[in-house]
Amino acid sequence: MLDRILLVAAAVAAAAGFLWRRRITARADPDMTAKKRKRQRTPATMLTLIGLYVFATRLINIVFGVHESGKLEVSIWPERVDFLGFKLTTTVIYSWCAMILLIALAIVLRLTVLRRLREQPRGLQNAIELAMEKILSYADSQAHGSGEFLASYIFAVALFLVSCAFLELFGLRTPASDIMLTFALALITFVLINAYGIRKKGLGGRIKSLASPTPVVFIIRVVTDLAIPVSMASRLFGNMLGGMIVMDLVYSSLGNNAIGLPSVVGLYFNIFHPLIQAFIFVTLTLTFINEAIE
Repeated sequence: MLDRILLVAAAVAAAAGFLWRRRITARADPDMTAKKRKRQRTPATMLTLIGLYVFATRLINIVFGVHESGKLEVSIWPERVDFLGFKLTTTVIYSWCAMILLIALAIVLRLTVLRRLREQPRGLQNAIELAMEKILSYADSQAHGSGEFLASYIFAVALFLVSCAFLELFGLRTPASDIMLTFALALITFVLINAYGIRKKGLGGRIKSLASPTPVVFIIRVVTDLAIPVSMASRLFGNMLGGMIVMDLVYSSLGNNAIGLPSVVGLYFNIFHPLIQAFIFVTLTLTFINEAIE
Protein backbone atom coordinates (compact mmCIF):
# COMPACT_ATOMS: atom_id res chain seq x y z
CA MET A 1 0.00 0.00 0.00
CA LEU A 2 2.82 2.41 0.89
CA ASP A 3 4.51 1.78 -2.47
CA ARG A 4 1.32 2.71 -4.33
CA ILE A 5 0.93 5.93 -2.35
CA LEU A 6 4.55 6.87 -3.01
CA LEU A 7 4.09 5.96 -6.70
CA VAL A 8 1.20 8.42 -7.07
CA ALA A 9 2.97 11.10 -5.01
CA ALA A 10 6.14 10.73 -7.09
CA ALA A 11 4.17 11.01 -10.35
CA VAL A 12 2.48 14.18 -9.08
CA ALA A 13 5.82 15.63 -7.94
CA ALA A 14 7.49 14.87 -11.28
CA ALA A 15 4.61 16.43 -13.23
CA ALA A 16 4.58 19.49 -10.94
CA GLY A 17 8.33 19.95 -11.34
CA PHE A 18 8.06 19.65 -15.11
CA LEU A 19 5.23 22.20 -15.33
CA TRP A 20 7.04 24.52 -12.90
CA ARG A 21 10.17 24.41 -15.06
CA ARG A 22 8.19 25.15 -18.22
CA ARG A 23 6.49 28.09 -16.51
CA ILE A 24 9.83 29.55 -15.40
CA THR A 25 11.22 29.16 -18.92
CA ALA A 26 8.17 30.80 -20.51
CA ARG A 27 8.14 33.76 -18.10
CA ALA A 28 11.92 34.29 -18.07
CA ASP A 29 13.08 37.84 -18.73
CA PRO A 30 14.92 38.01 -22.10
CA ASP A 31 17.51 40.28 -20.51
CA MET A 32 18.20 37.78 -17.73
CA THR A 33 21.61 36.12 -17.84
CA ALA A 34 21.82 32.41 -18.67
CA LYS A 35 23.38 31.69 -15.27
CA LYS A 36 20.50 33.32 -13.37
CA ARG A 37 17.91 31.59 -15.57
CA LYS A 38 19.55 28.26 -14.90
CA ARG A 39 19.62 28.94 -11.15
CA GLN A 40 15.87 29.60 -11.17
CA ARG A 41 15.15 26.37 -13.03
CA THR A 42 17.35 24.21 -10.77
CA PRO A 43 14.73 23.53 -8.00
CA ALA A 44 12.13 22.53 -10.59
CA THR A 45 14.60 20.25 -12.36
CA MET A 46 15.60 18.60 -9.07
CA LEU A 47 11.94 18.05 -8.14
CA THR A 48 11.29 16.43 -11.53
CA LEU A 49 14.32 14.13 -11.29
CA ILE A 50 13.56 13.08 -7.70
CA GLY A 51 9.95 12.40 -8.62
CA LEU A 52 10.94 10.26 -11.61
CA TYR A 53 13.50 8.37 -9.52
CA VAL A 54 11.02 7.56 -6.72
CA PHE A 55 8.36 6.68 -9.32
CA ALA A 56 10.71 4.20 -11.05
CA THR A 57 11.85 2.53 -7.81
CA ARG A 58 8.31 2.16 -6.45
CA LEU A 59 7.07 0.81 -9.79
CA ILE A 60 9.81 -1.86 -9.72
CA ASN A 61 8.83 -2.79 -6.15
CA ILE A 62 5.19 -3.18 -7.18
CA VAL A 63 5.92 -5.21 -10.33
CA PHE A 64 8.80 -7.40 -9.15
CA GLY A 65 8.43 -7.30 -5.39
CA VAL A 66 10.74 -5.95 -2.71
CA HIS A 67 14.36 -6.99 -3.07
CA GLU A 68 15.48 -9.17 -0.19
CA SER A 69 18.83 -7.96 1.03
CA GLY A 70 21.19 -10.84 1.65
CA LYS A 71 24.59 -11.08 3.24
CA LEU A 72 27.33 -9.45 1.22
CA GLU A 73 30.35 -11.69 0.87
CA VAL A 74 33.57 -10.62 -0.80
CA SER A 75 36.46 -13.02 -1.20
CA ILE A 76 40.03 -11.96 -1.81
CA TRP A 77 40.50 -15.10 -3.87
CA PRO A 78 38.30 -15.39 -6.97
CA GLU A 79 35.93 -18.28 -7.49
CA ARG A 80 37.20 -21.43 -9.24
CA VAL A 81 35.17 -23.10 -11.99
CA ASP A 82 35.56 -26.10 -14.29
CA PHE A 83 36.64 -25.01 -17.76
CA LEU A 84 37.39 -27.62 -20.42
CA GLY A 85 38.42 -30.09 -17.74
CA PHE A 86 40.64 -27.59 -15.90
CA LYS A 87 39.99 -25.93 -12.55
CA LEU A 88 40.50 -22.24 -13.32
CA THR A 89 39.65 -19.03 -11.51
CA THR A 90 37.01 -16.80 -13.06
CA THR A 91 39.53 -13.96 -13.31
CA VAL A 92 41.78 -16.10 -15.53
CA ILE A 93 38.87 -16.75 -17.89
CA TYR A 94 37.86 -13.09 -17.89
CA SER A 95 41.44 -11.99 -18.57
CA TRP A 96 41.49 -14.36 -21.56
CA CYS A 97 38.27 -12.71 -22.77
CA ALA A 98 39.89 -9.28 -22.46
CA MET A 99 42.96 -10.46 -24.38
CA ILE A 100 40.84 -12.03 -27.11
CA LEU A 101 38.93 -8.77 -27.54
CA LEU A 102 42.14 -6.75 -27.76
CA ILE A 103 43.71 -9.20 -30.23
CA ALA A 104 40.56 -9.15 -32.36
CA LEU A 105 40.57 -5.34 -32.32
CA ALA A 106 44.26 -5.31 -33.32
CA ILE A 107 43.58 -7.69 -36.22
CA VAL A 108 40.65 -5.59 -37.44
CA LEU A 109 42.76 -2.42 -37.33
CA ARG A 110 45.61 -4.18 -39.10
CA LEU A 111 43.36 -5.38 -41.93
CA THR A 112 41.51 -2.09 -42.32
CA VAL A 113 43.13 1.16 -41.17
CA LEU A 114 46.79 0.10 -41.03
CA ARG A 115 46.57 -1.64 -44.37
CA ARG A 116 45.60 1.57 -46.13
CA LEU A 117 47.77 4.20 -44.49
CA ARG A 118 47.75 7.60 -46.15
CA GLU A 119 50.51 10.17 -46.41
CA GLN A 120 48.07 12.73 -45.02
CA PRO A 121 46.34 11.00 -42.06
CA ARG A 122 42.67 11.55 -41.40
CA GLY A 123 39.85 9.95 -39.45
CA LEU A 124 40.78 6.91 -37.37
CA GLN A 125 44.35 6.87 -38.72
CA ASN A 126 44.82 10.39 -37.41
CA ALA A 127 43.54 9.36 -33.95
CA ILE A 128 45.84 6.31 -33.84
CA GLU A 129 48.92 8.29 -34.89
CA LEU A 130 48.14 11.02 -32.35
CA ALA A 131 47.75 8.44 -29.57
CA MET A 132 51.02 6.74 -30.49
CA GLU A 133 52.88 10.06 -30.61
CA LYS A 134 51.64 10.93 -27.12
CA ILE A 135 52.59 7.50 -25.76
CA LEU A 136 56.05 7.60 -27.35
CA SER A 137 56.62 11.12 -26.07
CA TYR A 138 55.54 10.21 -22.53
CA ALA A 139 57.55 6.98 -22.43
CA ASP A 140 60.66 8.75 -23.69
CA SER A 141 60.27 11.56 -21.17
CA GLN A 142 60.02 9.10 -18.27
CA ALA A 143 62.64 6.56 -19.43
CA HIS A 144 65.18 8.66 -21.29
CA GLY A 145 66.47 6.93 -24.39
CA SER A 146 64.37 3.77 -23.93
CA GLY A 147 60.87 5.05 -24.57
CA GLU A 148 60.73 3.82 -28.16
CA PHE A 149 61.18 0.21 -27.03
CA LEU A 150 58.86 0.48 -24.02
CA ALA A 151 55.97 2.39 -25.61
CA SER A 152 54.32 -0.70 -27.09
CA TYR A 153 54.58 -2.57 -23.78
CA ILE A 154 53.09 0.17 -21.60
CA PHE A 155 50.36 0.79 -24.18
CA ALA A 156 49.43 -2.91 -24.14
CA VAL A 157 49.43 -3.02 -20.31
CA ALA A 158 47.26 0.11 -20.08
CA LEU A 159 44.76 -1.24 -22.63
CA PHE A 160 44.64 -4.60 -20.86
CA LEU A 161 43.99 -3.06 -17.43
CA VAL A 162 41.28 -0.77 -18.78
CA SER A 163 39.58 -3.59 -20.72
CA CYS A 164 39.65 -5.74 -17.57
CA ALA A 165 37.94 -2.93 -15.66
CA PHE A 166 35.25 -2.59 -18.33
CA LEU A 167 34.28 -6.23 -17.75
CA GLU A 168 33.01 -5.16 -14.32
CA LEU A 169 30.34 -3.06 -16.06
CA PHE A 170 28.74 -6.38 -17.07
CA GLY A 171 28.70 -7.71 -13.51
CA LEU A 172 31.93 -9.71 -13.88
CA ARG A 173 34.81 -9.58 -11.42
CA THR A 174 37.66 -7.56 -12.86
CA PRO A 175 40.80 -9.71 -13.37
CA ALA A 176 42.86 -6.91 -11.84
CA SER A 177 41.26 -7.78 -8.47
CA ASP A 178 43.25 -11.05 -8.53
CA ILE A 179 46.61 -10.73 -6.79
CA MET A 180 48.09 -13.38 -9.09
CA LEU A 181 47.43 -11.29 -12.20
CA THR A 182 48.75 -8.06 -10.69
CA PHE A 183 51.84 -9.88 -9.43
CA ALA A 184 52.44 -11.32 -12.91
CA LEU A 185 52.35 -7.81 -14.40
CA ALA A 186 54.62 -6.50 -11.64
CA LEU A 187 57.03 -9.40 -12.22
CA ILE A 188 57.30 -8.45 -15.89
CA THR A 189 58.16 -4.92 -14.77
CA PHE A 190 60.82 -6.30 -12.41
CA VAL A 191 62.39 -8.32 -15.25
CA LEU A 192 62.37 -5.26 -17.54
CA ILE A 193 64.00 -3.10 -14.87
CA ASN A 194 66.96 -5.43 -14.54
CA ALA A 195 67.10 -6.29 -18.24
CA TYR A 196 67.37 -2.62 -19.22
CA GLY A 197 69.82 -1.97 -16.39
CA ILE A 198 72.09 -4.82 -17.52
CA ARG A 199 71.69 -3.84 -21.17
CA LYS A 200 72.75 -0.26 -20.43
CA LYS A 201 75.55 -0.89 -17.90
CA GLY A 202 76.38 -4.57 -18.19
CA LEU A 203 76.05 -7.08 -15.38
CA GLY A 204 78.98 -5.64 -13.47
CA GLY A 205 77.73 -2.10 -13.88
CA ARG A 206 74.27 -3.09 -12.69
CA ILE A 207 75.68 -4.69 -9.54
CA LYS A 208 77.97 -1.70 -9.02
CA SER A 209 75.01 0.69 -9.27
CA LEU A 210 73.29 -1.22 -6.46
CA ALA A 211 76.35 -0.57 -4.29
CA SER A 212 76.35 3.16 -5.00
CA PRO A 213 77.25 5.44 -3.31
CA THR A 214 78.72 3.00 -0.77
CA PRO A 215 78.85 -0.82 -0.56
CA VAL A 216 77.09 -0.56 2.82
CA VAL A 217 73.76 0.06 1.05
CA PHE A 218 74.12 -2.91 -1.32
CA ILE A 219 71.92 -5.27 0.74
CA ILE A 220 69.36 -2.52 1.29
CA ARG A 221 69.23 -1.75 -2.45
CA VAL A 222 68.81 -5.45 -3.29
CA VAL A 223 65.95 -5.84 -0.80
CA THR A 224 64.39 -2.64 -2.12
CA ASP A 225 64.54 -3.90 -5.70
CA LEU A 226 63.06 -7.25 -4.70
CA ALA A 227 60.22 -5.41 -2.97
CA ILE A 228 59.27 -3.53 -6.16
CA PRO A 229 57.07 -6.28 -7.71
CA VAL A 230 55.42 -6.96 -4.34
CA SER A 231 54.69 -3.26 -3.84
CA MET A 232 53.37 -2.68 -7.36
CA ALA A 233 51.24 -5.83 -7.32
CA SER A 234 49.74 -5.03 -3.90
CA ARG A 235 49.01 -1.41 -4.84
CA LEU A 236 47.17 -2.33 -8.03
CA PHE A 237 45.39 -5.29 -6.42
CA GLY A 238 44.25 -3.32 -3.37
CA ASN A 239 42.91 -0.39 -5.37
CA MET A 240 41.01 -2.53 -7.87
CA LEU A 241 39.63 -4.83 -5.16
CA GLY A 242 38.56 -1.79 -3.15
CA GLY A 243 36.67 -0.37 -6.13
CA MET A 244 34.94 -3.71 -6.67
CA ILE A 245 33.87 -3.88 -3.00
CA VAL A 246 32.48 -0.33 -3.11
CA MET A 247 30.33 -1.16 -6.15
CA ASP A 248 29.10 -4.38 -4.49
CA LEU A 249 28.16 -2.36 -1.39
CA VAL A 250 26.27 0.16 -3.52
CA TYR A 251 24.22 -2.53 -5.26
CA SER A 252 23.64 -4.46 -2.03
CA SER A 253 22.54 -1.47 0.03
CA LEU A 254 20.28 0.12 -2.59
CA GLY A 255 18.47 -3.06 -3.67
CA ASN A 256 15.60 -2.12 -6.01
CA ASN A 257 16.57 1.54 -5.58
CA ALA A 258 19.75 0.87 -7.59
CA ILE A 259 18.54 2.83 -10.59
CA GLY A 260 20.88 5.38 -12.10
CA LEU A 261 22.97 5.89 -8.96
CA PRO A 262 25.25 2.84 -9.52
CA SER A 263 25.88 4.10 -13.05
CA VAL A 264 27.06 7.46 -11.71
CA VAL A 265 29.27 5.79 -9.10
CA GLY A 266 30.47 3.32 -11.74
CA LEU A 267 31.72 6.18 -13.92
CA TYR A 268 34.46 6.60 -11.31
CA PHE A 269 35.09 3.08 -10.04
CA ASN A 270 34.72 1.30 -13.42
CA ILE A 271 36.15 3.90 -15.81
CA PHE A 272 38.05 6.81 -14.24
CA HIS A 273 39.56 4.85 -11.34
CA PRO A 274 41.00 2.04 -13.56
CA LEU A 275 42.45 4.68 -15.89
CA ILE A 276 44.22 6.27 -12.93
CA GLN A 277 45.58 2.91 -11.75
CA ALA A 278 46.79 2.01 -15.25
CA PHE A 279 48.52 5.39 -15.51
CA ILE A 280 50.19 4.92 -12.11
CA PHE A 281 51.34 1.40 -12.99
CA VAL A 282 52.96 2.36 -16.30
CA THR A 283 54.47 5.50 -14.76
CA LEU A 284 56.07 3.48 -11.97
CA THR A 285 57.34 0.98 -14.55
CA LEU A 286 59.01 3.72 -16.57
CA THR A 287 60.35 5.46 -13.45
CA PHE A 288 62.01 2.30 -12.08
CA ILE A 289 63.49 1.49 -15.49
CA ASN A 290 64.85 5.02 -15.75
CA GLU A 291 66.49 4.63 -12.32
CA ALA A 292 68.10 1.36 -13.46
CA ILE A 293 69.65 2.85 -16.59
CA GLU A 294 70.84 6.14 -15.06
